[in-house]
Amino acid sequence: MSRAKSSFLCQACGAVHARWAGRCEACGAWNTIAEEPATATGPGPSPVAGKRGKGIELLPLAGPETPPPRLSTGIEELDRVLGGGLVPGSAILLGGDPGIGKSTLTLQAAAALARAGEKVVYLSGEESVEQIRLRARRLGLADAPLALAAATRVEDVVATLDRPGGPALLVADSVQTLWTEALEAAPGTVSQLRAAAQALVGLAKRRGTAVLLIGHVTKEGAIAGPKVLEHMVDTVLYFEGERGEAFRILRAVKNRFGPANEIGVFEMTEAGLSPVADASALFLAQREEGVAGSVVFAGMEGSRPLLVEIQALVGAAAYGTARRAVVGWDPGRLAMVLAVLEARCGLVTGGRDVYLNVAGGLRIAEPAADLAVAAAIVSAMLGAPLPSATVVFGEVGLAGEVRAVGHAQARLKEAVKLGFKRAVVPEASAVDAPGLELLGLRRLVELVERLDRARERITS
Repeated sequence: MSRAKSSFLCQACGAVHARWAGRCEACGAWNTIAEEPATATGPGPSPVAGKRGKGIELLPLAGPETPPPRLSTGIEELDRVLGGGLVPGSAILLGGDPGIGKSTLTLQAAAALARAGEKVVYLSGEESVEQIRLRARRLGLADAPLALAAATRVEDVVATLDRPGGPALLVADSVQTLWTEALEAAPGTVSQLRAAAQALVGLAKRRGTAVLLIGHVTKEGAIAGPKVLEHMVDTVLYFEGERGEAFRILRAVKNRFGPANEIGVFEMTEAGLSPVADASALFLAQREEGVAGSVVFAGMEGSRPLLVEIQALVGAAAYGTARRAVVGWDPGRLAMVLAVLEARCGLVTGGRDVYLNVAGGLRIAEPAADLAVAAAIVSAMLGAPLPSATVVFGEVGLAGEVRAVGHAQARLKEAVKLGFKRAVVPEASAVDAPGLELLGLRRLVELVERLDRARERITS
């Protein structure tokens, strides 16, 4: 009897290897290669050759002009991130660190939909039904007509729900616990994850059931499992935040039915996750005026303008090599801004420690924060705070020029709404903003000169 063929798959990226190795050459991860039964056929004819399939229906490109129907989750911030609510037949993948609140948020959304009259099934592979009931009682959701199940075998789930009149929403917590008997691999492996997700996505498309898959993340912050998992679903959401902070950020990194990079802001309370409508006011609630190194950045997260405080601290290096510590921003971008300040503005930063923090646990990725970061660093170095009620945004180029950024009108409008009086912006972005005194900059050295003059007035 011939030995069953097997292959070696990386559990981090899904790459196939001919033999076991300690390090995956595709993604560089260590100790992630495991032996699994082979799923691909060897040389020879295709397994579908000679098999006759049934015809498919071809439809015209022009269709109904009305947008796809949406199901409101009853949580405004979640609906915003989804693009207006759940689309029937869509598949959503929600990832986040352990304990960040993924199960709490999905249980609140499922209960709200069930209370609205929709049929909802909450499937748990990690907790018993009684544990889910205990959480629901703690959150005040025990009266919601929500159907619960504790199961991990995909065939059982599909046999129960693949019928007319199925649920409007199926929550699977978590996708790493699901398995199919069609494969011999252990639950959580690349093959099992791919097969289980494919079965549930197929169920969603056939029956119009919105499927929400909860996924664990690796220590690098990516959703555990093969990258193809994110390609199979329609929407990928990440739940971000620090455990010590009360704020949580829900970010859409992929959305076929709405804008990507949209965020929703939540506050963790004893009654669960509470949506935050005015996120800018919340992030600036504990900010102190007149502090050197503190700058308010007017940013954009998806279609939402958001004001957040950027803090910088500059001090003499205690040892030979200066330290750079960054929280909430790209360290490579900080190195570039420091190099521009030294080469184009004459500020020597090589022998100084630089600490940068985005207050509130938010992560900023857009280049429009360059000018605010530079202003915070210069203010900290010179000991000269920016004028009170000032917001800053703009991109900094390697030549020291300040470049225009998009959505300037929306950024300035948000600043006016929160009572700010001044704005430091690129000269090309100095649009009409009633109620704001605008300072348009062409080069970064102009900001350094202004803060230096302010320092001289303070010390004189």
